[in-house]
Parts: sequence; structure tokens; C-alpha cells
Amino acid sequence: MKRNLFIILAVVAVFLVIGFTFSSMASGGRGALLSANGSSPFGYGGGGAPEVAQAPMPAADMDSFAAEESARSSVSSDAAQQETQDRLVIENAELAIVVENPETRMAEIGDMARQMGGFVVSSNFYQDTSTGRELPQANIVIRVPSESLDDALAKIKEGALDVPRENRYGEDVTSQYVDLQAQLKAKQAAEEKLLEIMDQATRAEDVLAIYLQVQNVQTEIEQLTARIKYLEESAALSAINVQLITEESTRPLEIGPWKPEGAAKEAIQDLIFFFQNLIDFLIRFVLLVLPAMLLLAIPLYLLFLGGRAVYRRSRKSQAAVEEVENEEIKG
Repeated sequence: MKRNLFIILAVVAVFLVIGFTFSSMASGGRGALLSANGSSPFGYGGGGAPEVAQAPMPAADMDSFAAEESARSSVSSDAAQQETQDRLVIENAELAIVVENPETRMAEIGDMARQMGGFVVSSNFYQDTSTGRELPQANIVIRVPSESLDDALAKIKEGALDVPRENRYGEDVTSQYVDLQAQLKAKQAAEEKLLEIMDQATRAEDVLAIYLQVQNVQTEIEQLTARIKYLEESAALSAINVQLITEESTRPLEIGPWKPEGAAKEAIQDLIFFFQNLIDFLIRFVLLVLPAMLLLAIPLYLLFLGGRAVYRRSRKSQAAVEEVENEEIKG
């Protein structure tokens, strides 16, 4: 017993020695790492290592550093401008309304748009013959101030017999707008710089080359300006696309006392019932009838196998008896 206890204590002592050894080595490694980083606890007291005098930065590097700082400040200012920029959202709407007289209602919607400070983009009045009858239809696209979009939609739906479709959607173009403005400023600055260089040029070929560059930059400035103007106008004026449907097109087709739409609905309904009954039968057959048939077929098949085995054995025994009897008769 004492011998076993002594062996256990010796093993524990060996593990403790190994653990202390590894911990001291790890602390030594950390001290060496601190010394390599210049913060050694030995030598320089509490102040650390003496500072090394830095050489002055060359003029070219200073210019590069200044340019980099200028670019960073420009990016920061653009980001701040985008954060403070009012959201630029383009809101549009489209709807279909059922009215008694599409032509008259189309004229009223155009007048309403002009009274609100907007205008008519397009209008179209036509006869729809897709149903075999000439039914008057109309379509009008208007633009109204975005702050009056709700009022315009409410007035358009006033007096309508039905509103079968209405859709309102918006697009936030703030980031695109800010980016276009930044590009425009950069192109304008480039144009001014090229004009200065062209004024200082003395050779004709240099002037011509700079002039061509100025023309390209001015073209890009015009394109950016047009795009910015388009976004501003699209956000300021909302587009409304209105489809005007005559009341007669929504009435069911009747030929005397016969209503073909009723027969069509009944046929479709009967077809749906047929598929429903077929699916119900298949579900019941797979989940109920087929398992029940398997449960009944397995015992019957086993019973059939057992009966056949018994029948064969009885036939064999009968044949053996008949053979013995025949031998006795012969003997």
C-alpha cells in the first residue's frame, strides 16, 4: 500500500516539475519578444529606448503626402455631403379605372394636371375590338408635382366605377445624383485647367491638341448636366399612367337568354371538381387501399404456401402407399 502511494506521489512531482519548466520558458520568450519590440524591461529605466532622430522628408514626398491628404479630405467632404443631402426619390404611379365615358374623363384628367402645375405627357383614345365589339378605351400619361401625387391619385379615382389596378413605386437616386455632381465638378475643374494650359501654349499643334481635349471634356460636362437635370425633374414631377376602361367592356356578354359566360364557368368548375376528386381518390388509394391490400395479401399468400406444402406432402405419402400396395399385389 505504501509502495503504491509513493509511486503516485512521484508521478505527480514529475508532472509539476515539467509544468514549471514550460511556464518559465514561456515567460522568457515573452520577455525576449518585448525586448525585440523596443520595450525591454532592462536598460532604459521607465522611459524606454531613446528616440531616433528622423530625417527630413523630401520635397517630392511632401507634395505627394499633401496631395494624398487633399484627396482624403475631398472624399470625406463628399461623404459628408451625401449624408446631409436630402433624399432624391422618383415616385411614379399607374392605375386602371372603369368610367362611363373614357374620352371625357381623359380630358378632365389633363385639365387637372395643368391646374396642379403639371402637364400631359401623352394621351391616346382608341376603339378596342378584341372582344368582337367596338369599345372606347383611352390612355393618358401626366406629370404632377411629387408633393401633389396623393391628391392627384385621389382626384383621378373620384367618380370611377371601379379601380381594377393601382400600382405606386419609387426609386431612390440620391447616391447616383451625388456621384454625378462630383463627376461634374471634376470635369469643370479639368476644363479650367486645360483652358489655362491652352492660353500658355505657344505652338499651334499644342493648342490644337488641347482644344480637342477641351471639346471632349465640354461634351462630357453637357452629358452630366443633362443627366442631373433629368433626375431633378423626375424627382420634382411624378408620372401617372392612367388606363381608362369603358363600363361596357366589364359587362358580361349576353345573346338573348343564353349566357355563354355561365356555361364556361360551369365547365371550368366541373373540370376543377373532376381533378379534385381524382386527386382525392389517388391519395386514399395510396394511403389506405394499397396498404390494406398488402396487409391482407401477405397472410393469404403465406396461407397459400402452407396449404400447397401440406397438399404436396399428402400426395407424396399417398403415392408411396399406392406403390407399396402394388408391390404386395405383384408379390
